[in-house]
Amino acid sequence: MNMKTNKLLIGLFLLGSLLSTQSCLNKQDDTDYGILYPNAVVTLKPDADGLILQLDDETALFPVNLQNSSYTKELRAFINFKDAKPEEKVSRTLRNVHVNWVDTIRTKGMAANLMDENVVVYGNDPFEIVADWTTVCEDDYLTLRIRTYFSGWGEPHVMNLVKNDGPYDVTLYHDAKGDTNIQGRLSDGHIAFRLDALPDTRGDIVDLKVNWTSFSGPKSAIFKYRSRK
Repeated sequence: MNMKTNKLLIGLFLLGSLLSTQSCLNKQDDTDYGILYPNAVVTLKPDADGLILQLDDETALFPVNLQNSSYTKELRAFINFKDAKPEEKVSRTLRNVHVNWVDTIRTKGMAANLMDENVVVYGNDPFEIVADWTTVCEDDYLTLRIRTYFSGWGEPHVMNLVKNDGPYDVTLYHDAKGDTNIQGRLSDGHIAFRLDALPDTRGDIVDLKVNWTSFSGPKSAIFKYRSRK
């Protein structure tokens, strides 16, 4: 039996075990395990009339059960939500939703371009940007899933986004505060940056180039960006 066959059999065994376990769980209870995970990343937008959740550039949600929330400034956040029941609906113009939970994301503005001092002040420690559904550019925010080494001690790592000479060209800097030991734990975190320091795209969609230093050297990625209307 060759290695490919072994791997296939192991994979089928694990899949069968998973399905069997899931079947047992379904028989034991009716718990909705989907509620444990985020199903959207949004902008929390408090105003005089309550709280609005911006789902993307076009879609706003009205959280029927969060109108007495304590949020006082815009933040990016993960939420788990479902459509509101007919008797819960309040807004006649927005999509009414019931929010099960909110987990805010560290949200900050862009940093000043210090030219030759950028690396000295903001750091140049390596990290990776993880390409998944939580890494997104929308509603005038760049939200990123970051992966790097954390030892679990010392100061928190600091990220700063800086505009370069090009109108839609930015660099993300990472200061690990000395926590650069690769014997540490490779972990993920999220951070969001408000992009209102970039030029107005006047309704057009442009390419936003994001540069950073990865573990294998300089990298860049292109995001589609449209400034907030």
